[in-house]
Amino acid sequence: MSDFRSDTVTQPSPAMKQAMIEAPLGDDVMGEDPTVNLLQHTAATMFGFEAGLFAPSGTQSNLIAMMTHCRRGDEAIVGQQWHTYRWEAGGMAVLGSVQPQPLEQQPDGTLALDDIEAVIKPDDPHFARTRLIVIENTVGGKPLPLAYMQEVAALAKRRGLRAHIDGARLCNAAVALAGGGEPLMRARELCKGFDSVSLCLSKGLGAPVGSVLLGSKDFIHEARRIRKMLGGAMRQAGMLAAAGLHALQHNVHRLADDHANADLLSRGLAKAASNNPRLRGAFHVQPAQTNMVFTDVQADIAGNLIAHFAAHDITLQGGAYRSKEGMMNRIRWVTHLDVSQDDVVRAIKAAESF
Repeated sequence: MSDFRSDTVTQPSPAMKQAMIEAPLGDDVMGEDPTVNLLQHTAATMFGFEAGLFAPSGTQSNLIAMMTHCRRGDEAIVGQQWHTYRWEAGGMAVLGSVQPQPLEQQPDGTLALDDIEAVIKPDDPHFARTRLIVIENTVGGKPLPLAYMQEVAALAKRRGLRAHIDGARLCNAAVALAGGGEPLMRARELCKGFDSVSLCLSKGLGAPVGSVLLGSKDFIHEARRIRKMLGGAMRQAGMLAAAGLHALQHNVHRLADDHANADLLSRGLAKAASNNPRLRGAFHVQPAQTNMVFTDVQADIAGNLIAHFAAHDITLQGGAYRSKEGMMNRIRWVTHLDVSQDDVVRAIKAAESF
């Protein structure tokens, strides 16, 4: 079976499982798990921060960051489609008492700098106190450029605000923007000037669970208290941390393979759609920028198309939306370490045979 639903469906490799079995363990709540400590130190060093904190999920590490940066009633500027605003169950408001100030995204995935400036509140008791700018990178598979990230960091510093990156797929952005160069150097450049970043280990990097929150020593000291409050402190967590450590050490550079497969997939699906009378004009393919391909399908054929792929052992997930042309179904294809070039070729052939 070829599972294109998400890069969260990856399975640990035999080498990763062996690293988990052999990991030395201790009580991480007491700060005594050597593997957790090594993961946190390694991640902080790799991305240019002083310290790190291992958390069970990216949802929790983002929430820890926002609750550490903000007090009750403070405001965080976010994007309408940011995970922190739309896809994390409203935790910043419900659990953190942090007010979100959402902004519409630009076609390239960025938030316009002028829009950010416009919603920063004056120091007036009628308003929530603007405290934090949150940026997501990548956004829907689009890497936000280095120059833009630097401009946001400079804006936050100039206005006396904190800045956080939801970097669930930051390594994908770094690989794409490195252009064949050293992605970890580009990752450090993307993070420079930001106060914190949440890095997911269980997406393209292939670990079974976990995220790392990075920041200054003082920030992480306070974040550790918030993690405990949220129930995210774990005991002998080194078995999980070992998987994340293996992922950082072995799976960053190989993301380029996922990007190449996504590019092959997008071009192949587009060609199949143009040559297939059933799909021509009803199946639109967006070019891949990292490891995601988005296809828009007319609603009247979407169900049959997804069933056709399923019959060829290709698993997909789509959702309906209304466009100017009528109801459409958007399918997100995600390439990852458990999707090979052969899987991509099979998917293209299945599209051709619909």
